[in-house]
Amino acid sequence: MYVKLLSASVLGVEGRFIEIEVDICSGLPQVSVVGLPDSAVRESVERVRAAIKNGGMKFPMDRITINLAPADLRKEGSAFDLAIAAGILCASGQVDAGLLEDTLFIGELSLNGTVRNVPGVLPMTELARRAGIRRVVVPHSSVVEASLISGIDVFGISSLAEWIHGFVDDPKIDAESIASRGANLNPQLSAPQEAELDLADVIGQEQGKRALIIAASGMHNLLFVGPPGTGKTMLCRRLPTVMPPLTDEEALSVTKIFSVCGKLGQLRSGLIRRRTFRAPHHTISQAGLIGGGSIPKPGEVTLAHHGILFLDEMPEFSRMCLEALRQPLEDREVTIGRARGVCRFPARFMLAASMNPCPCGFNGGGIHDRPCTCTPIAIARYRARMSGPLADRLDLQVELPRQTVRATSESGMSSSQAREIVLEAAYRQKSRYAKHGIQWNSQLQGPLLKKYAKLSSDAEMLLQQVFEQLGLSFRAHDRILKMSRTIADLADRESIRSEDVAEAIGYRCLDQAVE
Repeated sequence: MYVKLLSASVLGVEGRFIEIEVDICSGLPQVSVVGLPDSAVRESVERVRAAIKNGGMKFPMDRITINLAPADLRKEGSAFDLAIAAGILCASGQVDAGLLEDTLFIGELSLNGTVRNVPGVLPMTELARRAGIRRVVVPHSSVVEASLISGIDVFGISSLAEWIHGFVDDPKIDAESIASRGANLNPQLSAPQEAELDLADVIGQEQGKRALIIAASGMHNLLFVGPPGTGKTMLCRRLPTVMPPLTDEEALSVTKIFSVCGKLGQLRSGLIRRRTFRAPHHTISQAGLIGGGSIPKPGEVTLAHHGILFLDEMPEFSRMCLEALRQPLEDREVTIGRARGVCRFPARFMLAASMNPCPCGFNGGGIHDRPCTCTPIAIARYRARMSGPLADRLDLQVELPRQTVRATSESGMSSSQAREIVLEAAYRQKSRYAKHGIQWNSQLQGPLLKKYAKLSSDAEMLLQQVFEQLGLSFRAHDRILKMSRTIADLADRESIRSEDVAEAIGYRCLDQAVE
């Protein structure tokens, strides 16, 4: 007997349907799995065999052929176990196949028949909803995650036997069964958690705080340069506390990425609403940072989508990793090509970084009892670890001086106060670019940049003069324009004045250093 059921896998960060075809015919007992399965899929036969037997059902002693279509797509993972088991039970006549029409099956089976959760349930469920699938069967632990997608019935099961005696015997009780288990079919979107970090914890460094607000307001890349202990890392780690929450579309996109990577953890109660902050160690590999593998997986730049990627002590990262950042910083996505195809991962992130002025860290720090011990060659070699093209993509390059006197008076601006300023600027940008499909000033390009970043005559003259004196690239020129637009938005001005351009130019310390 022949049966066809529906399961799904993940390609990149999007779901893709996989048809599970099962054919049982007379012959020597044998199970063949075809359709480019990997080891985990081939081993599913033994898991399914034990799960069916331990669930009180009969595994047919006939010739069984299982095909995973499309046959030219490599299949990996254990998400097909439940669909394969259901297909074998239907093809052997133990379950009515008509009851399983218009249903998507996702789940891994253990030997005793328990259904385990798998990564990527959210994008698979979203795919089913877009295709008009009426119902999805998932592990019980993934019910809330799948129910974040409205417009589709979600049936959660804990074991294969429970599925047979519940969903199959009485398919009309799916919604009631979920409710009786305490699952929330329409979970409230999780609100941002109160941040433990606060901008008021940073003593002094008013210029650094101002740069932080500008970066958060326009989604501009940021680099802090200064000796040890000046607050570079403290400022960067407080970026999420001053940034606006994710929109509905952004929250779904970010939550899908974490679902695919299996990193949702305790966040299964709702969409991720707070912008992610990823801070990989400098020993990370290029595949870990950008993504890769024989079957490409997302890297840190994708996990930082719509959030912040923080590189502490940026020159300590390998040159290969840093240079690999150039393409996603421009294209806002990562393209990884393999023999079997090309995967594209979203990577619209803000790059925040810090570095010392020299290997010992005290060059130009004004610390008389701890002078710099680095030779000019060592300093040049240290700074050359970050190439000119990469530095060109860092909008704000801010020098943080060492604080000589610790403030003991009232604390400075808090994160909540800074967030209000950022939200006002972000609202102006959202209203201005509503018809253009962009949200931030940093996304302005070509005609839109010319239209919305027009300079007054004196501002244009100032920028042209600095452009010639410092030998800036056209990329640096445009990034100064975008920063000037953000600075004007913070001042609630439509026109860009010369003081806005002058402030933006002041945040290009690496360009001024080569003058």
